[in-house]
Amino acid sequence: MRLKLNVYTSFILTFAILLSSVSVALAVPDEGMYTPDQIARLPLRQRGLKLRPIDLYNPNGVDISDAIIRLSIGCTAEFVSPQGLILTNHHCGFDALVSASTPQTDYVENGFKADSMATEMPAKDYSIFITERVEDVTVKIRKGTENLNGDALAQAIKRNTDKLQAEEQAKAPKGSMIRIQALNSGFYHYLYQTQQIKDVRVVYAPPRNIGVFGGDPDNFEWTRHTGDFTFLRAYVAPDGSSADYSTANVPYKPKKHLTINIGGVKENDFVFVMGYPGSTTRYRESQSIDFAEKVNFPFLASYLEARSSALAKVGETNEEKRIKYQSDIANLDNYNKVYEGSSIAVRRGDAVAKRLAEEQKFAAWVAANPQRRAKYGDVLPGLERVSGEYYPTAQRDVILRTFPTAATPVFRYVYDAFSTVQQGKKLTAEERQKKLAEIQAAYATREPILERELIKFFLLKMAQLPANQKFATAETLFNRFEGKERRAAEETFAESIAERNNFDTPEKVIALYGMSANDLQKKYPNIAEFVSAYVQERNAVLGRTTKFNSEIDRLRLLYQQGMAEMKSVTPYPDANSTLRFTYGNIKGYSPREAVRYTPFTTIKGMIEKDTGVNPFDVPQRLKDLQRARDFGRFGEGDSVVVNFLATTDIIGGNSGSPVLNANGEQVGLVFDGNYEGLGNDLFYSGDYGRTIAVDIRYVLFVTEKFGNAGWILNEMTIKGGGAPARRATAE
Repeated sequence: MRLKLNVYTSFILTFAILLSSVSVALAVPDEGMYTPDQIARLPLRQRGLKLRPIDLYNPNGVDISDAIIRLSIGCTAEFVSPQGLILTNHHCGFDALVSASTPQTDYVENGFKADSMATEMPAKDYSIFITERVEDVTVKIRKGTENLNGDALAQAIKRNTDKLQAEEQAKAPKGSMIRIQALNSGFYHYLYQTQQIKDVRVVYAPPRNIGVFGGDPDNFEWTRHTGDFTFLRAYVAPDGSSADYSTANVPYKPKKHLTINIGGVKENDFVFVMGYPGSTTRYRESQSIDFAEKVNFPFLASYLEARSSALAKVGETNEEKRIKYQSDIANLDNYNKVYEGSSIAVRRGDAVAKRLAEEQKFAAWVAANPQRRAKYGDVLPGLERVSGEYYPTAQRDVILRTFPTAATPVFRYVYDAFSTVQQGKKLTAEERQKKLAEIQAAYATREPILERELIKFFLLKMAQLPANQKFATAETLFNRFEGKERRAAEETFAESIAERNNFDTPEKVIALYGMSANDLQKKYPNIAEFVSAYVQERNAVLGRTTKFNSEIDRLRLLYQQGMAEMKSVTPYPDANSTLRFTYGNIKGYSPREAVRYTPFTTIKGMIEKDTGVNPFDVPQRLKDLQRARDFGRFGEGDSVVVNFLATTDIIGGNSGSPVLNANGEQVGLVFDGNYEGLGNDLFYSGDYGRTIAVDIRYVLFVTEKFGNAGWILNEMTIKGGGAPARRATAE
């Protein structure tokens, strides 16, 4: 359901050491999230593209990529009119709908429709980023570093990066931002020039039972029948500059907007996608794959499930909070399913064994040549040594590294206070005032129920650790209990931190910073024992992690260079939330023996799922339109196509990306991937990996025929299909 990157994804990726088998350019026909400068080297004419590569990306002119934008909340979107009209996913506009909703006006449940530009609704905290320039600056960044290594190499690369970034920023147009990023442990360095537009408004969003039809049960599943789309609009100041929301602002005039084609697509048609995929790590060593499959992914899935369940408890008796947290819960449920499915995918794909087999080939290739031995001889032994030092305590370390979090502010500041006291530090008056302000801000939004449930979760995970990885202090406090009795004792402990009056005000927490270690021990004996030991353990974990990261990047860079050299290929860079291109075909798949999925679904199939109960409650008006076959110009046969499948290589962040046909016309809207294709942050499966997209005809059908918002279509460039239907009038 959700392929966007958000605060939860960013948090998860902070702690997740993601990994994969090596993938290389054109290793699999439809594999690859290519940078714009790589498009010209792809065999697109042979595959069916009718445009020139320069029509897709032209560094010196206007092209299709100029219409593709990134939303600040982690999605892709695209301009679809000369008046700054934006098309993206419903789940990408979800936060804007939630923030504007009240128990009396629930825009998620009922949808939103503006009758004109004048009634478009501000999208709180939304902005868009337009990519103006992408350049591979690897050669410039590496200049003068040929004979350096270690800290000297890192410092030289930083100097070159800072210098080039400052020079390019000085030359950039007003309002443009320059940043240079290292990709793939420094295999590539890319420069990005972007522009931000801050005033974004909601134009039309369908109701929940279209935009989120099927809910979590259908998430990542095929068949799908979800109208996951929303229209937004970008506004700027009258002089064309970016500005915060103002009634004086005017619609932004993009350099390029996409043409819409309602002629439909058929199986095996060539299509391509441009968007902002969030994060992949497809070039990692076997030890990393093993860690992901057995430790990291299962932990992340269980953590997200616990956090979602806790937020659901918060909203059980408070309708305002239920509405407030529904987007958060949906995101958490989504990524719970991602990590659960990814672990299964890595195991099913036998990824560890395959990676080991490639490493054996690499070892033989290195050994066969003295020059290669000199350059790469230390790579595999080094990876084995560094991993052997880091991973033996992996299960415990991932727990200790993740907790405390922003969702547990009391524990976080209690932990910080004990750490400060243990180090013998005293806050100055100024530091104390600043810290109190931080704590007050955290307490303004804290949820005691959420904090209690998460502390319980981490205590349970500690209890489940293997004997050689136990957190000794937790065992001292709780191992005299078993089963339900231990869970009850852990809950009491969690309540003493999150819900009782020990730390129920910022003033009580700030007072901890002024106490001695002995005073803390006397006043809060169990908490002091636990937190004091936790401070020491977590510092040890952070020390190991820092050491691991300082050594692994050099080895991973050589590993990638060596693998690419052995295979005589130029790999595409891992995704990093920057503009990428991928291509493929409309195609179904076989998820298991004796089952074959075709690549299209229709309103008819949606009605077959209808139960009248959320999340399978088809709107009555949609059923009436199907019954009357009142499809306007958007029908095909006896229904309207809702969703379709393609082999394009996508990942979180691609939500809202346009699916374009061979002529570069939009025919669909990316909103999901399939369950069997999960693990695609690690590797691409041509047999199983599929993009799930909303057919553009369903987007326009719902907007015009169902939503009576046909005025929106009047500003779009629409081609194909039958004779235009009578325009719907705005109500």
